[in-house]
Amino acid sequence: MVTQWIGRLFDERAWPARLTLLFVLTVGYLVLLRAPASPPTLADWVLALAAVALSAGGGRWPLATAFAQSGLLMVAYEVSNHAAVVVKIAAGVALFELAMRRSGWQVLVGTLAPTAVYVLHPSGGVPALLYRAAVLVGAPVLIGAYIRSVRQAAAQAQQRVAEEQRRRLSETRAARANERTAIARELHDVVAHHVASIVLRVGVARHVLPADDPRVREVLDDVHGSGTATLSALRRLVTVLREPEVGDTPPFVEPGELHAALDEVVQRGRQVGLDIDSSVDPAVGGLDPVRGLAVLRLTQEGLTNVAKHAGTAARAEVSMRLTPDDAVLLEIVDDGGTSPPALPSDGAMPGHGLIGMRERVELLGGSLSVGREGRGWRLSALLPSAAPPMGLPVTKTCRLHPHTPAEVHP
Repeated sequence: MVTQWIGRLFDERAWPARLTLLFVLTVGYLVLLRAPASPPTLADWVLALAAVALSAGGGRWPLATAFAQSGLLMVAYEVSNHAAVVVKIAAGVALFELAMRRSGWQVLVGTLAPTAVYVLHPSGGVPALLYRAAVLVGAPVLIGAYIRSVRQAAAQAQQRVAEEQRRRLSETRAARANERTAIARELHDVVAHHVASIVLRVGVARHVLPADDPRVREVLDDVHGSGTATLSALRRLVTVLREPEVGDTPPFVEPGELHAALDEVVQRGRQVGLDIDSSVDPAVGGLDPVRGLAVLRLTQEGLTNVAKHAGTAARAEVSMRLTPDDAVLLEIVDDGGTSPPALPSDGAMPGHGLIGMRERVELLGGSLSVGREGRGWRLSALLPSAAPPMGLPVTKTCRLHPHTPAEVHP
């Protein structure tokens, strides 16, 4: 604590404070301690104030200041009665700043200058000379050197911490790059290969099978279009995973494209048989790319869950709007369908869709809630503004899809 206080006081930018303190001490010494018995002369005032003024240069020119104070001390011994004490203190401060800011030969040379002055003007014999050398020369140099060593140790510790953080960050990035490469390889070699095969076979079926039933043609066209879009998305994802310059940046949805992307998701839901009533606030189109992508993925997964668990004949309502504080409120409500699929008899947990939605919402500091409503179920997601207020608690609630036998509260 003391070393920190001294370091702050003798910081280069704190020279006005040091100058003011020395000036107050000097005036107090000459006026209060010396004036009653022996009033200070003009030479005393000039030399004392000159020593105080020279102290201002100790931060930028410590060696020159130490030499100047030593020369002023020589003059004070010759012509002044009381200023010598003030100049001695100023010379000690100069030696302290020199030892705190410099090392090696500069400290040695700066220490010899005032020592020579004390040797040339002895008073009180050898014991007095040794005392002045120890108190007025040795002590300031030792304290300054100690402060410098503490500062260097702190700087080295900070440097080591920074290097360790950079090393860990580099290792983390390397591990993530390896993981992304492995995932990209699996996506390319397994998933993309099979999707491409499906698209190819459906394309062949479209040309080979007779078109007597338009419903068959419609289904084949829909499967072919979905497979082509999926294959394109997989290729973009593989590119993002493999390109180092892309890093962790996901393929965001630009603000101008969000409405069209949401409409496409709703249309695909209707094509599988869902009766979807969509209500989207026009202001949602101006969302930032991060929240836009989250809203799109949540809508996709939510409608997929409705078709999977409530049946393709279910009716769903999709509502999306901005709150007054610029948060996004997404709600997907279904009526439960007419004949929802039976639950797994073994009580198995569902897939990773809901977990992925929860993680995506939590990453943005929002909340996700899924629960029963009548015969159907409601999914409600709240995404805060792009810059959520710091320090506010975030409620994160997530239950498994309503048509599963278990609930999870994270």
